[in-house]
Amino acid sequence: MEGFLDALGTVALILLVLVGLLAGWIASVIAGGHRVRYMALGVAGAVVLPFLLAALGLGILAAGGLLAILAVALIGAVIVLVVAKAVFD
Repeated sequence: MEGFLDALGTVALILLVLVGLLAGWIASVIAGGHRVRYMALGVAGAVVLPFLLAALGLGILAAGGLLAILAVALIGAVIVLVVAKAVFD
């Protein structure tokens, strides 16, 4: 896990947050309203899923490079946003 955090770095973490913000913004445009909530949930999903997969021992994620990490972040953001839409609305 520590090796993954070292490999991720500050720039990658900023990119994860940006992916989450973008996914949340797009979700708020499509679903309407609650822009801040969707953006916060998008960031949570985009940041948590890569860390969760690394904690489960999927080291291939870090070996896949930054694009693989960003793709997983996008998937995480979408999953959290879909679940939030189903629960809150």
